[in-house]
Amino acid sequence: MDQNSQAVSKVTVPAILERKLRGEKVACLTAYDYSIARLVDEAGIELILVGDSLAQTILGYDSTVPVTVDEMLHHLKAVRRGVRRALLVADLPYGSYHVSDEQGLANAIRFVKEGGAEAVKFEGGRNRARLVRKLVEAQIPVMGHIGLTPQSIHTLGSYQVQGRSLDAANELLADAEVLEEAGAFAVVLECVPRELAAIVTRRLRIPTIGIGAGPDCDGQILVFHDLVGLSYNPLAKFVRSYANLGEVLHQALVNFRVDVAEGGFPADRESYHWSAAVREQFERETTRLA
Repeated sequence: MDQNSQAVSKVTVPAILERKLRGEKVACLTAYDYSIARLVDEAGIELILVGDSLAQTILGYDSTVPVTVDEMLHHLKAVRRGVRRALLVADLPYGSYHVSDEQGLANAIRFVKEGGAEAVKFEGGRNRARLVRKLVEAQIPVMGHIGLTPQSIHTLGSYQVQGRSLDAANELLADAEVLEEAGAFAVVLECVPRELAAIVTRRLRIPTIGIGAGPDCDGQILVFHDLVGLSYNPLAKFVRSYANLGEVLHQALVNFRVDVAEGGFPADRESYHWSAAVREQFERETTRLA
């Protein structure tokens, strides 16, 4: 693909908004490093999220809460180098926007200037409307995130479906409408009943991106490691695995260990050789010295 065709096909915030108007679904995946970012981007995925889920999938934390701004930036920069076409969004981690809106703006600017993000995502509804407005005024596109908000795990107590009751559903719908009014270009709906997600999707002019929210959202997002079978934790009900790379990689590593132990690797075809002239010269020198 040449530079001109890349420029034409580049996914932008307006392009994501237009997909909703045309009734076209948006495919979204997480990525945390250069090689995976290239794979996801070249597969035609429209939106790539450097999610704070890297806290668990890459860094081994028990939740998303401990991951820092600097850790997120490290991975965001790597992903940026691998993305050419997709819209690149980055999560603001817990603690990076909770002290003040000014703190959130400063960290969002770092993600854009230093990390190359084209938009940021953070959790919360009406309580984050002022921050959404501040970032949008600073020309930073914002994706909202409501429903199950993993950064609130200590408050929620567990990862559970949100919006099950009518009161809770009305609260979530109000959150979604306020985020849209504040200027968010899209909103993630995580772990909410399908019926509620469908209502929110119909009410909003901006796209809804579902994860555990049923098929009626304008787009769907999954964690890359869940999609390809590289997760160590039990998968949530909403995950569909399209491959079992964990099993494939495990067997490859075992085969390598066995081949090394038994002398089967490397073989001659994986070895370099002297030229005939060097070999003859060595033999002459060895004979002379003997």
